[in-house]
Amino acid sequence: MICNAYCARTATSAVALIASGLLVSGTSAVPAAAEGSGEGGWLTQVWTGAARLGAADDQADAKNADASAEKTVSAEGESATRDADAKTGKDGTARKKASSAKKNKEAKAGHGAFLPDPKYNANYNAEGQVDIYGGKRAVEPPRPPIEIGRQQYTSGAYDESSTFLGEKNPLLPGLAVYGDWRTAVAYNNNNGKDIAQVATRLNLDVDLKITGTERIHAFFAPLQKANKEFTRFEFGGADGNGRFNDEFDLNPQTLFFEGDFGSLYSGFSGQEASFDLPFTVGLYPLFLQNGIWANDAILGGAVSLPAKNSAALGLANFDVTFFAAFDNVDNAGIIGADKGDNHNANLFGATAFIDAFDGYIEAGYGLIQGRDDRDGLLTHFLTAAYSRRYYNTLSNSTRVFANFGEDPDGNSDGLAIISENSLISGLPSTLLPYANFFVGFGNPQPLVDGNGAGILKNVGINFETDALTGYPKLDDTGSNALGGAVGLQYLFNLDQQLVFEVAMVQPFEDDGIGTKDPQYGFGVRYQIPIDKAWLFRADATYQILDGGDEDNFGIRAEVRRKF
Repeated sequence: MICNAYCARTATSAVALIASGLLVSGTSAVPAAAEGSGEGGWLTQVWTGAARLGAADDQADAKNADASAEKTVSAEGESATRDADAKTGKDGTARKKASSAKKNKEAKAGHGAFLPDPKYNANYNAEGQVDIYGGKRAVEPPRPPIEIGRQQYTSGAYDESSTFLGEKNPLLPGLAVYGDWRTAVAYNNNNGKDIAQVATRLNLDVDLKITGTERIHAFFAPLQKANKEFTRFEFGGADGNGRFNDEFDLNPQTLFFEGDFGSLYSGFSGQEASFDLPFTVGLYPLFLQNGIWANDAILGGAVSLPAKNSAALGLANFDVTFFAAFDNVDNAGIIGADKGDNHNANLFGATAFIDAFDGYIEAGYGLIQGRDDRDGLLTHFLTAAYSRRYYNTLSNSTRVFANFGEDPDGNSDGLAIISENSLISGLPSTLLPYANFFVGFGNPQPLVDGNGAGILKNVGINFETDALTGYPKLDDTGSNALGGAVGLQYLFNLDQQLVFEVAMVQPFEDDGIGTKDPQYGFGVRYQIPIDKAWLFRADATYQILDGGDEDNFGIRAEVRRKF
């Protein structure tokens, strides 16, 4: 008992001395922060909830007053009696109420929750503002060689535009012609053909802007035929013809009009539209699932429902696109387009992009309907993908592709699963280890592909060609096979690219569609911009083909000029 009483008095005296020392030295303890002057303590300035601490004390009873009295001392450091402390506690409670009322008033007025607005010098320093963002500046790309009317990606005061389509959809006319020119020298041994050549291709985009949302666009590739044969000079190799091969095609690869029904409605009606409904008609490019499911120019139309949400389904953001085509449907091996005929089928489909389940979902359905000599044939295509980052360590996209239906050759059914993975390293923006895997059953097919590529075209650099020199690739059909690619990509200071990769295709059944023997590939790629307009790229691959076939290999160097 004596010890308890003595210890209690000792503790009380110690608290009083410490509190006295803090008050005399001018340092505020945490309890005093809620009792400070009208300017508020540190806690009040950085946490708006601290302004409510005093309000909570408004409900303090006699017990709280007694507890406060035990912790309060005079500025001279004298200890008061319990009765005097109780009186002081009442005065302190009154001060708390007054301070809390003032803080609540300031909180309502916005004081204490935000810092004052910044004060700038009289002379604005543009260079200093750039330094805030690490000295980063806009990169000026090469301007198009033909640019008439309103230029794109420029700033400044513009002349008043015509209101031919309505005051709420003013004209912004402008014509631009741009693109790139690729030239490569290569020595390839691809499926028994040994050719050394210099090949070139020219990609021309012609863009006619009408308004901010409406335009007519065309794409030309005049130095090639059917995306398979390119203007070239075969100067060597056992199978090189030793002559110049000129390949010309002046027909447009794409030619379409695109716009927005919402903007057109606003212009014609004079009222702001409450909806966005972008659409396109003509020979337009269809590019879905990173080009794996669809990568072709089809003749038809499409319309999208963009940036939608659903509280009932818990979806914060999703897009839905409906598309159709009535010509130029390239679907190798299903409707007979493998014979070079892309005029005997119709295409109908829909695709959706959804933010959900802490990731990103892509889903789609397509129907190819046979026409003319393929009349009555129907083939269905399904796809779904889910992308997500896990534990800030692994980025994964898992994609599923399925097709089934009618085919006179009996090869219309197939299923493929592709898993794309990359590790988040200590240099997440520049050092990218990756590992992609696949398994395929039957005859999995893309919905449409104008280059004749298979479902595995994006698994790795050993599965893709260069669309120029006939650069070799591993079997990309995914037919009754499994395998993948493991590689490492390094981007230096985001100004170069270096990729090393090993890949494999392991068939488990010989169906006469894909490879019947295992294949192994070793590839390397290097790219570097020479300046803002010129790019240099080099590739090399060696592919081991089991089963007695001659191995594939290729080496190439390319210069690309953007304009």
